[in-house]
Amino acid sequence: MISAIYDRRSIRKFSDTPISRQDITDIIESGTKAPSSKNRQPWKYIVIQGKSKEEMLKAFRQGIAREENGNPLLPRSRQHLAAAKHTVDIMEKAPVIVFVVNPLGKGVLAELTPEERIYEICNIQSLSASIQNMLLAATEKGIGSLWICDIYFAYTELCQWLNSEGELVAAIAFGYPDELPKERPRKSVEDVVEWRS
Repeated sequence: MISAIYDRRSIRKFSDTPISRQDITDIIESGTKAPSSKNRQPWKYIVIQGKSKEEMLKAFRQGIAREENGNPLLPRSRQHLAAAKHTVDIMEKAPVIVFVVNPLGKGVLAELTPEERIYEICNIQSLSASIQNMLLAATEKGIGSLWICDIYFAYTELCQWLNSEGELVAAIAFGYPDELPKERPRKSVEDVVEWRS
């Protein structure tokens, strides 16, 4: 486990080698073993490959075009649109995309009471643990991954295309790596820990 944590990298170049259905299933099953708030297990995974991936990428690109041309969901994040376009190109090369959905979620645009907001936060924490489990399981199998949050630039279009109840939270690209990136700089433990006795 420790080696998978240290070896994991965000992969942005994938080979065209297919991933077996069993490996995808194993990775997702690792996600289901994550801890979850009150054991709600607020996760659903939608696996996208082949022709479905082409349709999804079209919806993603339509969302980015909407962000560029008016009615943006993220008006103060325009500087990240070029990166979002690059993410779509990366997803196009990845053999498998998994969308992570919170079936208990209200959606990013929903009006929430304080209690509902706390439930949403707890469920997102649970889903984040699930995603990390999947990334580490993939690393252990020699499969590369990229945790994708740029989906929010096409949130409406992707939700409509997925046509699934709940809140879309993230996407993950999976594929055999065609690069060996170096570890990115990390803050030191001294910078992020406050000890109290």
